[in-house]
Amino acid sequence: MSKSLPVIFLMGPTASGKTGLAIELTKAVPSEIISVDSALVYRDMDIGTAKPTKQELADAPHKLINFLDPAQSYSAADFRADALEAIEQIHQQGKIPLLVGGSMMYFKALLEGISPLPAADLKVRAEIEKQAAEHGWAAMHQRLAEVDSVAAERIHPNDPQRINRALEVYRITGQTMTQLSAIKGDALGFEVLQFAIAPNDKALLHQRIEQRFKQMIAQGFEQEVKKLYERGDLHLDLPSMRCVGYRQMWQYFEGIHDYDEMIFRGVVATRQLAKRQMTWLRSWQNLRWLETGDKENLQHILTSLS
Repeated sequence: MSKSLPVIFLMGPTASGKTGLAIELTKAVPSEIISVDSALVYRDMDIGTAKPTKQELADAPHKLINFLDPAQSYSAADFRADALEAIEQIHQQGKIPLLVGGSMMYFKALLEGISPLPAADLKVRAEIEKQAAEHGWAAMHQRLAEVDSVAAERIHPNDPQRINRALEVYRITGQTMTQLSAIKGDALGFEVLQFAIAPNDKALLHQRIEQRFKQMIAQGFEQEVKKLYERGDLHLDLPSMRCVGYRQMWQYFEGIHDYDEMIFRGVVATRQLAKRQMTWLRSWQNLRWLETGDKENLQHILTSLS
């Protein structure tokens, strides 16, 4: 049964309408949603991640959301293992797995397999952090450029976590992250129908992003992040707190930005995220495009299934 039923990918930038379309699809065909979102995995992060509402989850349950504490980390390899298990469970029920989200690295890991990157080595990481404290992350980024220019071009000089990881991989293995990332694991062994939804007009997407961010503020986003901030065990180096919106609100609490600047930076960061997602999607193979707001989107997917 598993091999005869397809898997559907529904990808797209933030605020493009993925969730609404996915819920429509679950009502039209026997299917179940698997979230592909590195932020939705976290508990107590509902408003800022645009997590489906209680009613939406009642209408269409989602797998792989609300199961991790914000103090924990979750990798693409973790996602792949969990997603494969969820796909098998859904197939065994005679339903179609519907993978929905905007974490493109997760989709890629699931589709192509995981590269043989080493596990984290706390001793090596500490050594790199000590050197960064002495020389600065800009200097560490320059060292990365000397051994792995491709990774250095991709990683921003102000992204210490990714700089650390790329240097860590090189020091552990003697090979660069770029070299190891070119080695793929087992590909996904199912028929996959891949769709992406986005507005044709970039200005419309920007407008939707700004509107949604302001709606989040109105819904109590500040209070949501305040509770996380007051826990005392969370900080901005954690993956959860690097999520767009959360970082900017956190910096507002720390007095780095005033309120209006926080909103401005939150909207800009979300637009930058959408831009990165669109860059991934434009180079994606075997992708069928849908336009945000098109009333025929559901029918286009159903036609592909027939």
